[in-house]
Amino acid sequence: MTRRRYGRIAAAAAGLTACCLVLSLWFVARDRGAPPSRAVSSVQLEQPGGQAAPAPGRPGHRPAMLSVTTPLAACEARIERQARRLPTVAIVGASYTAGTGPDNPELSWAVVLARLLHWNAVIYGVPGAGYDRTSPSGRGPVSRMLGQEGLQRLGPALVVVQAGHDDVGVPAGLEGRRVSAAVNLIRAAAPGARIALLTTFAVAPGGSPALRQTDQAIVTAGTAADPDVIVMDPLAGRWTFPRASDGLHPTAAGDAWIARTVAASLRAHGVRAAPATSTAPVICDVSVGTGKPASATA
Repeated sequence: MTRRRYGRIAAAAAGLTACCLVLSLWFVARDRGAPPSRAVSSVQLEQPGGQAAPAPGRPGHRPAMLSVTTPLAACEARIERQARRLPTVAIVGASYTAGTGPDNPELSWAVVLARLLHWNAVIYGVPGAGYDRTSPSGRGPVSRMLGQEGLQRLGPALVVVQAGHDDVGVPAGLEGRRVSAAVNLIRAAAPGARIALLTTFAVAPGGSPALRQTDQAIVTAGTAADPDVIVMDPLAGRWTFPRASDGLHPTAAGDAWIARTVAASLRAHGVRAAPATSTAPVICDVSVGTGKPASATA
């Protein structure tokens, strides 16, 4: 066999190897099933005229707001460019965060909390997502959602994770490792942020044995990963609030109750609302599987 023929064979083999590597990388990317970091669409909520929206004064009340569809990265860029920057809260969660119940993310506890705090907010809600499980749409789990929020550039003062109900049945050890991974990711990407975990909700007071096991795994792993973590445990606290017809999710009034309860817990841990000033908070909301706010709501 000539040297030239050996060269042709070697070149062909190298080309085949490169093709296989490219194909393998394509399969890995495809199976991840998530958009690149911050490359998801959001709704930017703002008061007409760019003025700061007043905090809701009673359950079900909401000020006139405009919603503008924009890429999440573009909405976050507005926060990053803010001249007199307000503190920012980053929230990821499951159906409660997405606004399931009132079926409008503008009425979710997360959006109401941002208004109560008068903080900028990046909110990402995916029904069915957990610390371990992905949603039926393939989004999640929590760690991936946190990565999509771009915490390092955002520099939030507080990161809140609402998840757990959809992980029922996941072995406690595995659930604990997923919670630890999420907390560690937040600490690495946003070392100056406080971390808060909003754990499981149940239909019946006290929940099922499986739900209690999941809840305990979250609390145990979260506090072990960060002794300063703020734990808000609706299951152990037997939170009672108005519910939608499915018996699990809150109504708009229920979401407002949850937001006030979360705000009170945060205050008890030193997290304070910003004074109402001329600086208008920017709220970037990504919610899957629920109706988006209308172009103008009252």
